[in-house]
Amino acid sequence: MAENQFFIDSDKLSEEALARKHQLETDPSSRTNHMEYMEGMEQIRPEIREKTLAAMEGFDYSKYTARDVQMALAHETCSVEDFKALLSPAAAPFLEQMAQKAKIETGKHFGNTVYLFTPLYIANYCENYCVYCGFNCYNDIHRKKLTAEEIEHEMKVIADSGIEEILMLTGESRAASDVQYIGEACRMARKYFRNVGLEIYPVNTEEYRYLHECGADYITVFQETYDSDKYETLHLMGHKRIFPYRFEAQERAILGGMRGVGFSALLGLSDFRKDAFASAMHIYYLQRKYPHVEYSLSCPRLRPIINNDKINPLDVHEKELCQILCAYRIFLPYVGITVSSREQKHFRDGIVKIAATKVSAGVSTGIGDHESKYEGKENADAGDEQFEISDGRSFDQMYGDMEAEGLQPVLNDYVYV
Repeated sequence: MAENQFFIDSDKLSEEALARKHQLETDPSSRTNHMEYMEGMEQIRPEIREKTLAAMEGFDYSKYTARDVQMALAHETCSVEDFKALLSPAAAPFLEQMAQKAKIETGKHFGNTVYLFTPLYIANYCENYCVYCGFNCYNDIHRKKLTAEEIEHEMKVIADSGIEEILMLTGESRAASDVQYIGEACRMARKYFRNVGLEIYPVNTEEYRYLHECGADYITVFQETYDSDKYETLHLMGHKRIFPYRFEAQERAILGGMRGVGFSALLGLSDFRKDAFASAMHIYYLQRKYPHVEYSLSCPRLRPIINNDKINPLDVHEKELCQILCAYRIFLPYVGITVSSREQKHFRDGIVKIAATKVSAGVSTGIGDHESKYEGKENADAGDEQFEISDGRSFDQMYGDMEAEGLQPVLNDYVYV
């Protein structure tokens, strides 16, 4: 892909902002060191990061053959070497066999259930310059942060639709959405929902502990890409630029008491096979260190954003995505797999019968517009969306479609005692 493909149109930036943006894009020496922690960032033992990145560096997917794939499919337990073969180009002709094996593994551990949730974006302010994201600080969008009253109103609208689990998201700005603000939102969410997840900027262990005490059950962090060199060219400014701090977020959340942690690479930013491999190995190593934790994976692909509709997941088509998801299920049979509304209806309806266990419904990636999407009441003050979705089905539509596919929709699988 072209080096500048992702960069945002700058027509509406001030001269000062335009100059700074241009400097960041063209002069690498103007950027902070992406491997050095900033002040206030907690450092933990790096062995999980070191193991994961070393494994990724050693993954040469071009060396695997059809025989390697056949042997991997024949084994009862999938080894790391088997997983590498299943991710390789050599596995493409065996996609049907992979899907059959993945479906068996899914049935063993999850039955025919599929979990439904919805995301709730409560703010879209951001202090990072990530060149592919619609929320980035140099993108000219309508910014909004919901008040406590607006958050509760959105939650009531969502809860009244029947949904029992939400994933709350913010842009990555401590100044606009501090930990206390997010904590209050968690306390509110606990009144309306049985499961509460967070997808926010990475924080320190004690802050994760505070958010868990406020009601958060799990956190999800997108590493975006595990290629640290490519990561540096995509994250030009802000706390998100610091690669190791982001990488270690899930382990800090575990140390802070979170029940579950989610992982993801944004497929299409770099070599998708290596990113998919590293995502799974990140879980693989953490699972052995913290076996009591619930782990989940998602496989989002790039989507167009406001002011840049040219962003697409180059080389990551539906067949490649299906291969990755089947390989994940065979290698990590107990891990939850989420497929988001970035993907189209036909793909999501098919993959939940094979490998995925969780899908979103009634999705909005904008700020404060659930009522307009659910009930047709326009909100002219709604904040702009992070990216375009592909599957806009309501909760009722999704629930009915999953039943029609012979699946059992599940709204909550956790009982507090």
